[in-house]
Amino acid sequence: MANVNNPIIWADVPDPSVIRVGDVYYMTSTTMHMNPGVPVMKSRDLVNWEIVNYVYGVLGERDEQCLENGRNEYGKGSWASSLRYHNGIYYVVFSSQTEQKTFVFQTRDVERGPWEKHVLPFLHDMSLLFDDDGKVLLVHGSGDIRALELTSDCTAVKPGGLNQVIIPDSSAVAGHDISLPAEGAHVHKVNGMYYIFLITWPRGGMRTQLCYRAEKITGPWEGRIVLQDAGIAQGGLVDTPDGKWYALLFGDRGAVGRIPYLVPVRWESGWPIYGVQGRVPLNTGIGPGRGLKIVSSDGFSPGPQLSLVWQWNHNPDNANWSLAERPGYLRLRTGRISKGLTDARNTLTQRTFGPECSGTVAVETAGMRSGDCAGLAVFQRQYGFVGVKVCGTGQYVVMAEASSDSCVEVEQIALEHTRLYFQIRCDFTEQRDQASFFYSTSGQEWIPIGRPLQMTYTLPHFMGYRFALFNYATETVGGYADFDFFRITGSTS
Repeated sequence: MANVNNPIIWADVPDPSVIRVGDVYYMTSTTMHMNPGVPVMKSRDLVNWEIVNYVYGVLGERDEQCLENGRNEYGKGSWASSLRYHNGIYYVVFSSQTEQKTFVFQTRDVERGPWEKHVLPFLHDMSLLFDDDGKVLLVHGSGDIRALELTSDCTAVKPGGLNQVIIPDSSAVAGHDISLPAEGAHVHKVNGMYYIFLITWPRGGMRTQLCYRAEKITGPWEGRIVLQDAGIAQGGLVDTPDGKWYALLFGDRGAVGRIPYLVPVRWESGWPIYGVQGRVPLNTGIGPGRGLKIVSSDGFSPGPQLSLVWQWNHNPDNANWSLAERPGYLRLRTGRISKGLTDARNTLTQRTFGPECSGTVAVETAGMRSGDCAGLAVFQRQYGFVGVKVCGTGQYVVMAEASSDSCVEVEQIALEHTRLYFQIRCDFTEQRDQASFFYSTSGQEWIPIGRPLQMTYTLPHFMGYRFALFNYATETVGGYADFDFFRITGSTS
């Protein structure tokens, strides 16, 4: 079978942090306002990944995290985790702009937990290093890169420990007209030498991968550009059991999000040399591919837990969703009045993917009340959805979209069926970024509705589009919609 091509995952997996433990690789990534948060992914070959755990269920119960009182944490939540393994313990460190704190989670079983949580002051884009001399350091910052020493158990800042700028104006090696000061630190120690990898963005250019090296953590540091190709940057290094080296980085690819690339690395005169003749190769040289495992269809079998491919938009309201009330269905019950989709609790999501994909749901509507709206969305700030809306004693299939940042109902059709099917087809080929909407009364014949949505990656949400199952109330609470299944199909190469 063929080797896997780059990108290794054509879906939103930004800020990857990867380690190897024996012959197994683990990776964490950023999912911000989605919960459970900080997915832990596993691979045995660096190209086939599956989700095996999350670091936390919810990080806090603030209004922003619960979509209460008009507040939200879109584009915030947990950012840019650093995953490490040391003396039998796995560590994940990340910051939260909402909490204005940095968190250190520890466990002896990265696939099952439990996780122990510790709190540090807020730091930007940190990377954890267990040094050979027993020191524990966080490298962090933007522009000026700093080193901060922690206690040996990695639970607090060490009193009187190292805390200083180690690389001032770290963007300078890429020029003096910079739109994004260097950040996204990944620190490694290889053959006694310290390496810090950063990204920067020269104005009018692209995301650029930098590398600094030094014999001491305090310097002096020397730096250079190590990759400037298609905006692929930000990430660290990992070696294989047979001595090969790779960088796991990501590239911005429009509405589908920030997607990971595997880049071969060789060493020359103590410097890492990225790619093939300075470019990221299409063929990773690793295979075979086994299909995308971080998304999947779901028949909602009875049980207390959802599949790990799912994440809630913000904190879930656990009193108002169930896999048990009607076995074989996901029941989403309305628990409050909402203004619209971005304000709704218990919106359940998983990633879209490229180059093309489609999501399909079956929804039973007998439990819905006047003012309720339920269905399937492609979710970002400028979302689109196809669903069912109840108005008094009438029921309508609707297509709506928010391409202008406010929701506009494009088309509605009166239908009295209490079982309806909705489908959205996404085309990310060459960043076409278009979604089309369909409905059916049989699940066999699909009728287009509304108009295609030009999907747009927006910084306020800072996340690739996701399929989203939703049910929200605008008049009275207590209604429910039953989702029989979600089916996802598509091409991943």
